[in-house]
Amino acid sequence: MARTSGRGGRGTAAKDGVAPARRPEVRLPPLVEYDGEGLEPDGDYDGVRFDGTDLADASGPGARFMDCELRGCALDRAELVRARFIDSVLTGVRGVGTDLAGASLRDVEVVDARLGGVQLHGAVLERVVVRGGKIDYLNLRTARLKDVVFEGCVLSEPDFGEAQLVRVEFRDCVLKRADFSSARMDSVDLRAVAELDIARGVERLAGAVISPVQLMELAPAFAAQIGVRVEA
Repeated sequence: MARTSGRGGRGTAAKDGVAPARRPEVRLPPLVEYDGEGLEPDGDYDGVRFDGTDLADASGPGARFMDCELRGCALDRAELVRARFIDSVLTGVRGVGTDLAGASLRDVEVVDARLGGVQLHGAVLERVVVRGGKIDYLNLRTARLKDVVFEGCVLSEPDFGEAQLVRVEFRDCVLKRADFSSARMDSVDLRAVAELDIARGVERLAGAVISPVQLMELAPAFAAQIGVRVEA
């Protein structure tokens, strides 16, 4: 396990030549309030606001959410396998065991989420911002993340095993016992992480950028990877 802490400024990545993540610019049109119950498999939701909707145990595999807002919705055990979220905002969603395996999120903002055991393995995230909130046991194994920003949030035991991360930024967030086993990274910025705790996969940080302070704190873990003992 490697544990570091550090902070950095918002504009540092571009200034230092590290390719910055392209953030989504979501502008929702006038929305129609959702008045149904649950979700439909392969359902098509266009320009809909789900305000405080109870979607616990809902079954909507393959559903498509375009220009939608989900605000304060319960997503406990919701089945959203292969769902697509496009130009949408999820604010204050909460739940345990939400299944988004193989889902696609493009131009999406996730704000102040309180989630646990979210299944996003095999998912594709492009131009996504996760801001604030806390997500426990986030499963992103084999997922593809491109232009993704984690900002001011707490990720407890996130699993990035075998994931591909391209232009991913972690800003003022907490990573507890992160698993980067067999991950592939390109322009991943970890310098502004408030607390970095790597449980597995420290050797997979090639393609990531860390701060000098983080380098010093990660040195024992790097040494252990190549079999070097550090003794006074």
